[in-house]
Amino acid sequence: MILSLAAEVSPWDIALCVTGTLISCENALVIAVLFYTPTLRAPMFILIGSLAVADLLAGLGLILNFVFTYLIDSSVEFVTLLSVGLLISAFSASVFNILAITVDRYLSLYNALTYHTERTVTFTYVMVVFIWVSCLTLGLLPALGWNCLRDESTCSICRPVTKNNAVALAVTFLLVFALMMQLYLQICKIAFRHAQQIAVQHQFVAISTTKGVSTLSAILCAFGACWLPFAMYSIVADSSYPVIYTYATVLPATCCSVINPIIYAFRNPDIQKSLWMACCGCVPSNLSLRPRTSSDV
Repeated sequence: MILSLAAEVSPWDIALCVTGTLISCENALVIAVLFYTPTLRAPMFILIGSLAVADLLAGLGLILNFVFTYLIDSSVEFVTLLSVGLLISAFSASVFNILAITVDRYLSLYNALTYHTERTVTFTYVMVVFIWVSCLTLGLLPALGWNCLRDESTCSICRPVTKNNAVALAVTFLLVFALMMQLYLQICKIAFRHAQQIAVQHQFVAISTTKGVSTLSAILCAFGACWLPFAMYSIVADSSYPVIYTYATVLPATCCSVINPIIYAFRNPDIQKSLWMACCGCVPSNLSLRPRTSSDV
């Protein structure tokens, strides 16, 4: 039975499963480093850890979706609803955790003098719990009846999510992306102002600030390039459209969870130090160990 199915496996589904495996491995490494390093307990690292958990679940969801599609009878409603619920919850949590990290970076610059006293670990945990409760609720909606299993004509490009629900999720993402753009624009303005106030040499302003703006641009471009095609396609298309277009927009969206650990975790010098210590028991001499805050970009 498995051999007969193997010949019918879609290359797109294989690509999504491989992507899910890569996502799971990357983010499992991030979670392990944060869990086994007691010094990484600041609010910034809590948010990074929450993002890693979301992306890990997204990767596992992609793998389970492949298993459910080809190794288990996907016509069983419970299997379909479980798969889509996990993916909606995980990817929603990933997007909202990225927004939370963006807000955290903005506040750390806007309230630089009082940030460390106002931004407590307890407050961060409350925010993370709120994000996860909201996203788990979104994932439960298809199981609570918000699905198209009884009326296939109302399906979106991602069965069994209805067209109306898919549009609502896509519009919510576009609003989140617009908010992120506004926050990063404000971060750039504040960074330029701070650099001009504290810099003694003009060269420092030119190099340091330009590097920060380039990093912010890369973050926004990567996030937008991954998610915007899928969000826009979800708004205009429905289940009658060729499935290849759905795959072509879903795959880049999942790649965002591949990029997230690189942008938000592996670039952090404290996490880099922990990784080097875990791998070889040493720290490279060229690794910057200066104190950093969540405003670092």
